[in-house]
Amino acid sequence: MAKEKQNPYEPVDASPVKSFFVYMLTRDIRLEDAILDLLDNCVDGILRTGAEKTAKDKKTPYEGFWAHIKFDRNNFEISDNCGGIPWSLHKYAFTMGREADPDRPQDAPGTVGAYGIGMKRAIFKMGKQCSISTRNEKDAYDVEISPDWTEKKGDWDLPVEPSKTPPKYQGTTIVVGTLHAPIADRFSIDREALQSTLQQTVETHYAAIIDKGLEIKINGVLAKARPVKLLFAPRKPKSTKTPKAIRPFMFRTKTEDGVEVFLAVGFTRPIPDPDDSESEQIQKRYAAVDAGWTIICNDRAVVYCDRTELTGWGEAGVPRYHNQFIAISGIVEFRGDSSKLPTTTTKRDVDASSRLYLQIKNKMRDGMRVFTDYTNKWKNDLDESRKYIEAGEPLSLDEIKVESTHLVFNATTKSVPPGEQYKPELPMPRKLESRQRRISFVRTVEEIRRVAEYLFGEAEASPSTVGEECFDLILKDAPK
Repeated sequence: MAKEKQNPYEPVDASPVKSFFVYMLTRDIRLEDAILDLLDNCVDGILRTGAEKTAKDKKTPYEGFWAHIKFDRNNFEISDNCGGIPWSLHKYAFTMGREADPDRPQDAPGTVGAYGIGMKRAIFKMGKQCSISTRNEKDAYDVEISPDWTEKKGDWDLPVEPSKTPPKYQGTTIVVGTLHAPIADRFSIDREALQSTLQQTVETHYAAIIDKGLEIKINGVLAKARPVKLLFAPRKPKSTKTPKAIRPFMFRTKTEDGVEVFLAVGFTRPIPDPDDSESEQIQKRYAAVDAGWTIICNDRAVVYCDRTELTGWGEAGVPRYHNQFIAISGIVEFRGDSSKLPTTTTKRDVDASSRLYLQIKNKMRDGMRVFTDYTNKWKNDLDESRKYIEAGEPLSLDEIKVESTHLVFNATTKSVPPGEQYKPELPMPRKLESRQRRISFVRTVEEIRRVAEYLFGEAEASPSTVGEECFDLILKDAPK
């Protein structure tokens, strides 16, 4: 019998190179998004405390909780009093990624962390050294990450010690030092611009969380919620003379996976005059009104005011976004297990290939068609249209959901996914005489101002006023 030939080769070590893993983990995330990942952890900490269930005021269950962000050329720090990281969840918090393990402790419902990389990615994005000090009801411990740890091969263990100086509050403090040079420059040379961007992003993307009572400060500046609001016809009009106001298109459902979805799309303000929709003045005035779609996952906006095909513009009978639709805005809220939500690992985008999102996108387009059609039909009678739109009250998403409970929703059993829908009855314009026509043309801002100065003695008259006056002057002299 022939002797069996021995294998001369050893098994290949396929474990990841730590420094390469860290580099790849951080290369495609922006600094701002990394900082927001750490802020997400603060919110998740609040949810672990059960504050939403025990709060006396259900509208502001996060009252008393805070998260403060500070940065300079040498350090980045985020501290909070949001409950800390219990030792029972230390692997959940510090392991690089999460494996499917039915026996591991589950995080609190409503959290946004799903992949187990946010905190680590944020730290490595900024620097090479970090200290994490956390205190929970039963536990108080420190975790240190040194520059040597990244370069040390094979050993992925992080040193943990009981806290020498535990925080006075139940919460977590993360200090990142030995900053990478580009990050240090952004925290110093580009500090003002970064502060402004972060402030605006937090105020818009965390609007629902701030409204629930969480205090967020960035270098001592308090963030104020800036939620998207849609005009909603009140149940009790101010007077009998108040015109019939407009309500949003709404859809709601709950999937087999337990994800709750609520969608609303409508107007934020009156439709702009088509003659003015290209002007810089209109664009600046309407820019802060939040046109486009905002997508929210567990209270955090992952997409804000999108006006592209990602949210259905320019698809399936919906026109491409144009400034004439600048008064139209929509909000979609997904709520449930974070692993089931249609978001990406950065939580600053939606997973466009998600089956759930593709289904909901159909309803988003249904709602958009209602209001783009309305806008097109009222082009020639904007003054009348303005009365209906302005009769509504601006409401946030939570306020809309409360008001929607008083309305009759129709079951949509044939749609995918099935749910309930409210389609508003919108007023239609009176037909203009067939002999009337709209005159529309475009000229440069400088030309319009020159003519306005000539006609009225001042250059700030609206383009439509200038055009009408020009026509009327010629009409007076034109032979009948």
